Amino acid sequence: MLIGLLTCTFAFGDVGNQNRYSSGGGGYDGGDGDISGLIYFLIGLFSGDPNSISVAVIVAICLLYFWIKGKRAKKNNSDSSFVNEQVQNQANSSNPFDNSAMVAAQIQAIDPAFSADKFIGFAREVFMTIQAAWTAKDWKPIRPFESEALFNTHKQQLDEYIRLGKTNVVEKIGIKHCSLHSFQQDGDKEVLVVWLNAVMRDYVIDDATKKVLESDPNRDWFMQYEMVFNRKAGVKTDPGRNGNAITNCPNCGAPTEITSSGQCPYCGSVVTNGEHDWVLTDIHSRN
Repeated sequence: MLIGLLTCTFAFGDVGNQNRYSSGGGGYDGGDGDISGLIYFLIGLFSGDPNSISVAVIVAICLLYFWIKGKRAKKNNSDSSFVNEQVQNQANSSNPFDNSAMVAAQIQAIDPAFSADKFIGFAREVFMTIQAAWTAKDWKPIRPFESEALFNTHKQQLDEYIRLGKTNVVEKIGIKHCSLHSFQQDGDKEVLVVWLNAVMRDYVIDDATKKVLESDPNRDWFMQYEMVFNRKAGVKTDPGRNGNAITNCPNCGAPTEITSSGQCPYCGSVVTNGEHDWVLTDIHSRN
C-alpha cells in the first residue's frame, strides 16, 4: 500500500465503519481451558481401548465442546461492558514504537522550523475533524486538510450514505496514541506517515426511524490507523503559523473558504495540493 501512497494514488480512505462489524475487534473468546481439558482427558481415557469408544462418540464430544465454546463466546460478545473492558485493555497494552524523535530530526535537517509536537497535534485535529464530518455527513470542514483525490473518494462514500438514508455514527472517540512513523523524500514530494490508535463507538442508524441497523451504540472498537501526508519538496514550515492548518489563502491572503475543487474562491489558487503545506492524501486501517 505504501508504494501506492508514495505516488499519490489512493485506493480506499477509511472513515468510520472500519471493522465491518465482525464478531471480533474487541470480543473475548477465552475461559474454555477447563472444557478442553476435560475433553482431552476423556479421549485419552478411552482411546487406549478401541472397543470402549467409537469414533462417533469422539465426534459427539468434539461437537459438544464447540457448541459450549460458541455459546460462551456469543454470551461474552453480547455483553457490551465485558467487551468494552477487553477493548480498553487491548488499547492500553498496544504500544507502537514511537519514532517521532528520529522522524522530526530528518525533517528538521531540511526544515528547521518543523515541530513534531505541533504536527502531531495537527494530525489529531485532522483525524477528529474527519470523524465529526463523517457523522454529520458534511465534508466541507475537512476540505482544507485533504487532497482532491482523497476528498472526492470520501465524498462519494458519504453521498452513498445520504442516498440510502443512513448515517454512520462515529462517537466517543479516545485517541490512545499518535506519533510520527516515517518520512521520505520522493522526487518532488515529501511523504510523512503518522500512526494513530483510537477507541470509538461506530454504528449505523436509519435517518428516518433512528433505528440502529448495524453494530451496537454501546460497544467500543479499537482501531489502528495510518495517516499519510504529502507536501511539495522544498516547502518550509512557517514559524509564525499556529499549527499546520491553512487559515488564509497563501496566494491572496483571503480567509480560507475552499471550494470542493480545493480552490480559493477569491483568486482561484488551488491550496490543497501540497504546494503550500502538508495535506492528507490517505488514511487507512492498520488492523
